[in-house]
Amino acid sequence: MKGIILAGGAGTRLRPLTKITSKQLLPVYDKPMVFYPLETLKAAGITDILFIIAPSNSGDFLNLLGSGNEFGCDFTYEIQDSPDGIAQAFLIGEKFIGNDEVTLILGDNLFEDDFSEAIDSFETGARVFAKKVSDAQRFGVVDFDDEFKAKHIEEKPKNPKSDYAVTGLYVYDNTVIEKAKSLAPSARGELEITDINNLYLEEGTLDVRLVNGRWLDCGTMESLYEATTMMREKVLAKK
Repeated sequence: MKGIILAGGAGTRLRPLTKITSKQLLPVYDKPMVFYPLETLKAAGITDILFIIAPSNSGDFLNLLGSGNEFGCDFTYEIQDSPDGIAQAFLIGEKFIGNDEVTLILGDNLFEDDFSEAIDSFETGARVFAKKVSDAQRFGVVDFDDEFKAKHIEEKPKNPKSDYAVTGLYVYDNTVIEKAKSLAPSARGELEITDINNLYLEEGTLDVRLVNGRWLDCGTMESLYEATTMMREKVLAKK
């Protein structure tokens, strides 16, 4: 299993904080934000990891993370010249993924859950993770049938059919590369991860699991503050 941390983008919702640095390098209590998704992958036994980063901040990531040796990992870096959608990560990372399975995590997503079992037990198809939220229109939204099986996933709907958001952690078999190549840009001009998930859903190979602990997408000032508060509480609780 290979790992990808997608840490590109412009972080426009966090300006002026992101005017001189990457969103994923901002502090969340006592660590840079990107350390948290890295720890999620490491906890699941994934140590061969590709960071996809914006060209303007590439040196900062290299200075912070290096080769990965300090973390017991092997790091690779690729540049995302423009943020053209999450699914673009599989085109950028095609050579890195090779013939392996891959777990993608967004560099601004923080989880409390341990995903070791969910990733270790993965065999084929796709496995994504949903969480009940109050602002579902910000995310890809999955709605379920009476047996709680996923029916459809819609990207940032104005009128969500459910309040379950698909979080920024995705586990895929190797067919994700060809699926990404088959996509056309959405109306937003992006290669949507939701479109990939719906391709797996149409095949009958999409497994949706629920996130039990807290999950934060640190893309806004409010969520960044909440993440810092959450991590401070966790650190102080251990003392």
